[in-house]
Amino acid sequence: MAIDYHDEVVTLWLFLGGGDLPSLSGQQQKDYFLERNLMFAKFKLVLPMFSLLFFFGFESEAQNRVVPIEDFIRQDTYSNPKLSPDGNHIAIKVRIMRNGRLTPTLTIYHLPELSIVSTMALPKFEVPLNYSWVSNTRLIMTKGIEVGLREAPRATGEVVAVDFDGKRFQYLFGYDNFRSSTKGDRYGDDHGYGSLAGIPESQNGSIFLGTHLWRSNSSSLYEIDTVKASRKLITDIPKKGLTFHLQTNGVPRFATGVDEETGLRTIHRRDEQTGNWKLIPNEESGKRYFPLLFTKDDESFYAFSSSSGEPSAFVIESMKTGNRRILAKNENEELSIEWGEKPYTPFAVVTHGGIPQFQYLDENSANALLHKLLSKQFPNAIVHFIDFTDDGNKLLFGVSSDRDPGSFYLFDKKAGTADLLFSVNAEIDPNEMAERRPIQVQSRDGKMISGFLTLPKSAKTHDQKFPLVVYPHGGPHGVKDVWYFDEDAQFLANRGYAVLQINYRGSAGRGDNFIELGYREWGGKIQDDLIDAVKQVVKEGIADGTRICTYGASFGGYSALMLPVREPNLFKCAIGYAGVYDLSYIFEEERTRTSKAAVAFFDRTLGKDLEQLAGFSPSKQAHKIKIPVWLIHGGKDDVAPPEHVYRMREALIKAGNKPSWTFEDDEGHGFYDVQRKKALYEKLESFLAEHLGKP
Repeated sequence: MAIDYHDEVVTLWLFLGGGDLPSLSGQQQKDYFLERNLMFAKFKLVLPMFSLLFFFGFESEAQNRVVPIEDFIRQDTYSNPKLSPDGNHIAIKVRIMRNGRLTPTLTIYHLPELSIVSTMALPKFEVPLNYSWVSNTRLIMTKGIEVGLREAPRATGEVVAVDFDGKRFQYLFGYDNFRSSTKGDRYGDDHGYGSLAGIPESQNGSIFLGTHLWRSNSSSLYEIDTVKASRKLITDIPKKGLTFHLQTNGVPRFATGVDEETGLRTIHRRDEQTGNWKLIPNEESGKRYFPLLFTKDDESFYAFSSSSGEPSAFVIESMKTGNRRILAKNENEELSIEWGEKPYTPFAVVTHGGIPQFQYLDENSANALLHKLLSKQFPNAIVHFIDFTDDGNKLLFGVSSDRDPGSFYLFDKKAGTADLLFSVNAEIDPNEMAERRPIQVQSRDGKMISGFLTLPKSAKTHDQKFPLVVYPHGGPHGVKDVWYFDEDAQFLANRGYAVLQINYRGSAGRGDNFIELGYREWGGKIQDDLIDAVKQVVKEGIADGTRICTYGASFGGYSALMLPVREPNLFKCAIGYAGVYDLSYIFEEERTRTSKAAVAFFDRTLGKDLEQLAGFSPSKQAHKIKIPVWLIHGGKDDVAPPEHVYRMREALIKAGNKPSWTFEDDEGHGFYDVQRKKALYEKLESFLAEHLGKP
């Protein structure tokens, strides 16, 4: 099991369009490497054996083939596999083509032959968001809605249960409860949000579900029988949007959330004797304090802890004494944790600032030795543990790299073999993909900024200068670029462009202090970090300083238009996709007007200085943009409402710089339709070639 703790989950939810804050459990925070395109394949790896140089890491002569666009725009055909406790079945998200778009379904396969047992589809735009086995034969699933390709599906708060064969469906919680549940006469519709808080150790088909009603100021924890849909209230707290953290024995001990008025994190602890909940003061918990899992005996728990905003330490804390012992810490980066079999025990921590690095907590533990052994078989790739069977004999693990979207294997300890269950997008040949080089840049005010540079494999000489595409990530807070396979970067590199991605101040992965450096600097120091990185790669002779374009989506679309405002002579073209372009309008949007937490978030991260907001808004500074611009947007985008792009387009036209325009009325925050995605890539290729010249 891998739990990856992401910075600023709360701010991510708000900025990417969330309303009332949901309860997000660690199981819902997706690891980048697990959400991939997959296709069927079978391969048996016998350990110990020779390294699979032919599969990962074999460096053949660079292949200059122009890879078809279709190979880059494939969504997750198969993703997020979950192994049943007995290892007889695997649940996986499968995308099938329906009405011109790839629609996610939940499909169950029998192992080892990978025969399909059942496929469960949801209505249009609804997706299986997350799912877990609650027994060897039954699963629970939370539902979400797809709102755009450039945003993760948005949870609806609905929770359902079903057997592995598709039978005994039960609607457990949600706003459609009365109509959907076979026990609808027992419960009315739940006008609220539910999220999985835990599964009883006995795996008896029950779950612990955290809930909050939208019109209520309380959070509740229930034990729910997934077959009968009956509920038993365990506890509640008069605070909305809390996530409950349970001991191994199912007793709730912590509840974490966000204060609606301030937008700051809160943590409550339940008294063992009285059952009452107490808010832990910030001076006692520190700036970041996040419980993860309890030890099997419930005498201690694992947590992330940061006293003053530095990258969090991974600690274990005694329930009786409160003493904390640091298990691992990195001064510069946040950590993710690798867990072993049940009872879940951590065996390694991982940093992701550059190429992921593993630090084993005990070099000689069984899981560390197994991880080392498996890793040797996949040079230049990263191995991650996903699920163990209850008896610990079988392990589902993933393998991925910067050049390959990855694969999923099932390892049998007794047999010493690993079956390749699914290969991620086999249309992509890793030998045709480009290396993603970690880089560091010193900003003009002395901050060390990291990122990635993806260079074409078609270099004819070592001193060849490439046309450059600056590709900022979204967010801006609590999001980051990582080393793993990036479809857009690889597409552009395959077409001959160098691609620069920078984790500017405000990005995730380096602690709260680094995130807060980006507050109220959206159009200021954040853009300075990007510009400083561009100038460094030009100075080092990597990029051609006369051929640079900006391209980004969401906040990246904002940056793509803001960069030529700040440096009019540095860029030759700009492409804004689903961007925000008028910062003052954010305070007029419905998502802000209807949520106190959203107001608090934007007040903290943007501020309300009208003069600064105007100076940081590309639509108010359009007269400074003298280069060709292409604007892309969806008419149903409620993350970056269309009013933003309307204002940007109007301002550019008024300034005498009419932009290229791609607007689809029925698309959201990023285009889903397959043919439209292909058309975007085709135009992206031609637009860059027109304004930067053929690479």
